This record gives sequence, structure tokens and C-alpha cells, in this order.
Amino acid sequence: MTRRRTSSSRASRHLPAPSRSQGGGRLRIIGGEFRRRLLPVLDSPGLRPTPDRVRETLFNWLALDTPGACVLDLFAGTGALGLEALSRGAASATFVERDPRIAEALGANLEALGATLRGRVQVADALAFLTAPPADSPFTLAFLDPPFRQGLAEPCCLALEQGWLTDEAYVYLETESELTVAVPTSWQLHR
Repeated sequence: MTRRRTSSSRASRHLPAPSRSQGGGRLRIIGGEFRRRLLPVLDSPGLRPTPDRVRETLFNWLALDTPGACVLDLFAGTGALGLEALSRGAASATFVERDPRIAEALGANLEALGATLRGRVQVADALAFLTAPPADSPFTLAFLDPPFRQGLAEPCCLALEQGWLTDEAYVYLETESELTVAVPTSWQLHR
């Protein structure tokens, strides 16, 4: 198994498609330091938290690579993936969310977890964020969950190649099942 700019995608049908959170608007952290914590989730059109089962499977795959990771959670929404990474020992997480109301709720959840020193929320469009030069050290783990059917997956994957990732970074990409994404040729499918 090689790890250079590895990607995973729901399009590969290894994981079930996400569904809207049923009843309650709560996000449960699956494992790690914040295990079993329930966090409020705003009811907002298009906001689809990554389901528990998907996160559990994903972080089982990433178990050895999450501790100490520098995480980028693009199209953060609820921040489910980045928060789970922080809970499992990631050194830092940058959450990029364009909706100020959703970003504010995510910031409140970071405060509730006592994770504001390791997590920061950027209110920005994900693609615009990636067109600026990287300000921090490169990310070792990136989560991309763009809104479906808006053509954002490919341009974001290409933009990540502009200094945003370490050479052996993992990239997890959630897409609609019918979409085939052309990722950079240096990336290798891991799962």
C-alpha cells in the first residue's frame, strides 16, 4: 500500500451514502477523547453530517495516521470529520465553511469540547480558500465533502496540489455515488 496523496471516495461504493440526520439535530463523536459527546447540529438545507457508521469505518482505516495529524476539513458543515479527528488525537484541524451561521455553530461546538486551541474555523468558500497561498504548514489529512452536483470536487482536488498537502497526505473525498472524479495523477486510491 502506498500513501502518496491517497484518496477515498464514496463513488467507489466502499461506504454507504450519507443521509440526513433523523430526529434531533445531534452529532455524536464516535471515539477518542470526546467519545459519546453529543453536539447540536443546525437544521440547514444541504447540511448532511457524515453518518456514525461511515465515520467509524473511515477512522478505523486512518487509526495510525490520525494522531498528530494536521487536518483540513473543507466544506466542513457540521465538522463531523474534523471533530472526530481532533477527538482521536489530531494535532490541529482547520474547518472551512462558507455559511457564517453554520461556521458559528461549529465554533461553538469546538468551545464546548474545549478544542479551540487545536481547531479553528475559517468562514470562506472552500475553492476561494484554496486559491490563496497556503499560510500554514501542509496538511497531512484532508476531508472534502462538497455540496452534491455543483462540480466542486475536481477543482478542489487539483487546488490541493498547490502546496496544501504533505507528500504522503491522505485525502478523503465524499461525492455522490454517480460521480467519477478525475483526481491528480500522483494520487493513489487507498480504499
